[in-house]
Amino acid sequence: MTQVACIGECMIELKQARGGGQASLFSRGYGGDTLNTSVYLARLGVGVDYITALGDDPMSDEMVAGWAAEGVGTSRVSRLKGKLPGIYMIETDAFGDRRFFHWRENSAARSLMDLPETGDLLELLASYEVIYLSAITLSIYSPQGRTKLIGALDRARKHGARIAFDTNYRARGWSDPDVARAVFGDAFAVSDIVLASPEDLLPLYPDESDEQLMARIPGNEVVLKLLSPGSIVRFDGVSHEVRPAPITQPVVDTTAAGDSFSAAYIAARLAGAEPVEAARAGHRLGGVVVCYPGAIIPRSAMPTDISPGPGSAHEASP
Repeated sequence: MTQVACIGECMIELKQARGGGQASLFSRGYGGDTLNTSVYLARLGVGVDYITALGDDPMSDEMVAGWAAEGVGTSRVSRLKGKLPGIYMIETDAFGDRRFFHWRENSAARSLMDLPETGDLLELLASYEVIYLSAITLSIYSPQGRTKLIGALDRARKHGARIAFDTNYRARGWSDPDVARAVFGDAFAVSDIVLASPEDLLPLYPDESDEQLMARIPGNEVVLKLLSPGSIVRFDGVSHEVRPAPITQPVVDTTAAGDSFSAAYIAARLAGAEPVEAARAGHRLGGVVVCYPGAIIPRSAMPTDISPGPGSAHEASP
């Protein structure tokens, strides 16, 4: 049984060669926050479908083939005649921090909530154990599309699905911060698991403490990934601070650190781990991912001790 549905957008990635000048070459790949999470979930042995829309072009064909090769289910990918994927360019500085430049206004994925098959697709969400989406997912749809999706998530939840929402906020994707705050409120209201960070929330709620930010999220299971290494996990009304083991290798690229954290967290929870142990799993995978360039690390670099099983300890790290 496919356990997880990830909803979002994958784009063509252009990455500048190191040391390049004005005439430098770019490598072409693909990436997107929820797609990255899908790939890491599949690598961790979780059955996952990616839900998105693509065009009918060769690059969209290449994406679908690549996802399938990673073990990600592609049967829920809508293919739109005459459409194309979006494009983004990535620059990474000497510290591994990155900047993104996007061309996505007419991407196929933006139409996903407005297709003839959308209603049937949304009703299928109730068949999954976990439905994962991010704030970027919500930012690409129209207000009517967001309302449609939030309603479908609420219905799926009533049928037993758990909704996992990642607060991956990018200001350029929103017309106004007030709109983003309202949509975040709607997403929080239908979520069972919220994966958040001050980096995402402080632009919307300036000068608030970690405790104040967490208090804004009403859900029973909340993870706040801190600006310093670590996280705060709130579950059943009790908060625990989780500190990861130090990263011993140089940090090369922070792309997908949060996406891989989400994958390991969800995989651990599906395996029966308690939330604190799931957060430790997230930190372990994220700590490996940042030591490699790009969003998806080589398969050979995947750690083997990520997903703890049922009955894992609930205690916080010292």
